[in-house]
Amino acid sequence: MNIPAPATRELASQSLSFDRIPIVDIGPLLNGSNPQQVAREIGDICENIGFLYIKNHGISEQLINDAYTQAEAFFALPQAEKDKLNIVNSGPTLRGYIPIYGENVDPKFTKDFKECFDLGKHEDAVSPFFGPNLMPEQPAKFTEVFEAYHEAMMALATQLVSAIALSLGLPADYFAKRQQKPITIQRLLHYPPQQGDISVKEIGVGAHTDYGFLTILAQDDKGGLQVQNREGEWVNAPPVPGTFIVNIGDLVQTLTNDRYISTMHRVINTSGQERYSLPFFLDMDFDAVVGPVPTCIKFGEPAKYAPYRCGEHKYQRFVNSYEHLQKAALIA
Repeated sequence: MNIPAPATRELASQSLSFDRIPIVDIGPLLNGSNPQQVAREIGDICENIGFLYIKNHGISEQLINDAYTQAEAFFALPQAEKDKLNIVNSGPTLRGYIPIYGENVDPKFTKDFKECFDLGKHEDAVSPFFGPNLMPEQPAKFTEVFEAYHEAMMALATQLVSAIALSLGLPADYFAKRQQKPITIQRLLHYPPQQGDISVKEIGVGAHTDYGFLTILAQDDKGGLQVQNREGEWVNAPPVPGTFIVNIGDLVQTLTNDRYISTMHRVINTSGQERYSLPFFLDMDFDAVVGPVPTCIKFGEPAKYAPYRCGEHKYQRFVNSYEHLQKAALIA
């Protein structure tokens, strides 16, 4: 059965209005003392903003600092060394190094002034979004640190997914059956600084919504992330010590029949310094069928989205962003 993916959302931020990003203490979710309270807070924010900071998240500061250290050391390698790990060499697994302009999330309007490195859970078998990581030999602790970081992010993401389920009046484990082997990407990002007259034709990351279920972002102290509100204004999401930024993606907007919004955002690094961030992307299983959940379909109103497969949707979004995948599609 071939289930088509939805069209790219270009008006995702038109249903909300805000001028700041709220902070949620998720301690009561993680320790089990009051998960419903946290779920209600997260639900309200997902309905109106789609972005939040989380504190008391349980991830050690040492692990986060180690991850930044390894990321900075990797991006400082000679270009020739990084190019050996280019994502084009990973086939459908789509892991490895992405040079500046190698990925463009808003290609009609913007060239992305960033370089990336993507990894996931290492596997021997190759299929879209799954397979071996293209890990560098240097820095020496890179693989050890990021395997631990990926595992920690996966555990945290699972808890956040349970809160989203509760916020929708569903059992905490409602989505778990479709996240047995989810697509995950741990990304390392480096944004060179931009100065002078800056045009949207070339910024750190062009305006976009995230493709998947949710994103957990660690960002350094340089700033640059902006989230678009209802009036089309760009609201800064500055770094807040001790927090991650979490946002929901296209899958959640579909699952909630537009009750929760996948919000447009971008990055412009005007700090005058190198900027680094560590986003973790969680989706669902590749073959998971995505469609509005029962609690988000009102009596007498039809579902707004036809069901589609998670992996097919995500892969098409990647084709739209990567030139080498577009060329491969033309050949096929």
